Amino acid sequence: MRLIQYSYPNTRVAPSLGLGRSPWAGLESEIDRLFETALGGFPSVRSSGHQFPVDLYEDANSYYVRAELPGVAREDVNVEIVDGILTVTAARRQKTGEQEQSFSFSRSVNVPDQVQSDKVAAAFENGILTVTLPKREESKPRKVSVQVN
Repeated sequence: MRLIQYSYPNTRVAPSLGLGRSPWAGLESEIDRLFETALGGFPSVRSSGHQFPVDLYEDANSYYVRAELPGVAREDVNVEIVDGILTVTAARRQKTGEQEQSFSFSRSVNVPDQVQSDKVAAAFENGILTVTLPKREESKPRKVSVQVN
């Protein structure tokens, strides 16, 4: 997807009012400025490299990393944790006629300190990778009952 920026004139004439300047004259440029400010921190599609989106969520017992990897075989997915960084790499092979092309993707996310690195599990089913990062016992929420006298 490519965003195209159009530039509009800053002054417009309101035909029915007969005024020289519309009250909406600078609205387009102001909206353009707001979008450029808000979206300026995101990398463009070309500069984002070969990354794929991931969903990050948690419950009381674990953190989860979920990635949709359509067209990727199970043996072409690699998950590893090194120095508190979870890295998922995947490769997809595409055969067109007699030629075969290979596309590789990778994504890294920081792993919280509360994760038990030795108990991380990954499941790949129907093109969806789910990595389960269990929390340490001391970081799990506890329910404490309070007695009132």
